[in-house]
Amino acid sequence: MSKFRVLIVEDEPVIAENISMYLDNNDFEVSGIAYDSGEAIEQLQNNTPDAAILDINLESEEDGIDIANFINQRYQIPFLFLTSYSDKETLQRAKNVNPSGYIVKPFNEKTLLASLEIAINNHAADTNNKMPLLTMDKINRYLLSPLSDREFEVVQLIYEGITNNQIAERIFVSVNTVKTHLKNIYLKLDANTRYGVIIRLRELISK
Repeated sequence: MSKFRVLIVEDEPVIAENISMYLDNNDFEVSGIAYDSGEAIEQLQNNTPDAAILDINLESEEDGIDIANFINQRYQIPFLFLTSYSDKETLQRAKNVNPSGYIVKPFNEKTLLASLEIAINNHAADTNNKMPLLTMDKINRYLLSPLSDREFEVVQLIYEGITNNQIAERIFVSVNTVKTHLKNIYLKLDANTRYGVIIRLRELISK
C-alpha cells in the first residue's frame, strides 16, 4: 500500500491489462480497473486512488470527461486522459476539466510513465501552493505520537508527489527503509494510503 495507487478506467481489457503491467513493473500500484463509468465511480468512492488514467470514450452513459469532472468535484487527485480522440470538440471538453496530461493512442510505456509522473508532481505543486505551509511543529501539535525528523522529511516528499524510489534516492536510504517510514507515518496520521496521508495533512495545516 505504500506505492502510488492508480485507477485505470479503460473499456478495452487488453489495453487495460497492458497499462496495469506497465505500472506494476514500476513505482506504481494499480488500485483497480474500471471498464465503464459506473465501475469507475464505485472505485473512486470505495477505493480512492492517488491518481487516475482515464479513457475518454467508454461504453457507458458517462464518458471519461464526466468522470474527470466528478474527480474534480470530490477528490482533487491528478488524472490524465489516454484516448484515441484528438478532435477539436473532444480537446475543448477535456480542457474544461483541467487534466494533468493527455496522451493519444497508440502509446508506449515510457510515454505513459513519464506523463503520469509529471502529472502527479505538477498537481501536487499546484494544490500545495494554495494551502498553508506544511511545518513539522503544526503537524505534531495534533498528533498523539509525533513524527520524527526523518518521518517528517518523508512526509514532505509524499506531499510533493514523490515516488518511493525517488524518496529513497533523495534521502539516501533503501526503498525498504522508505516503506518502513511510510508504515509508521500511516499509523501516526491514521491513514491507509498516500491519498489518506495527504488529506490528513491538509486537514491539520488548515486548523
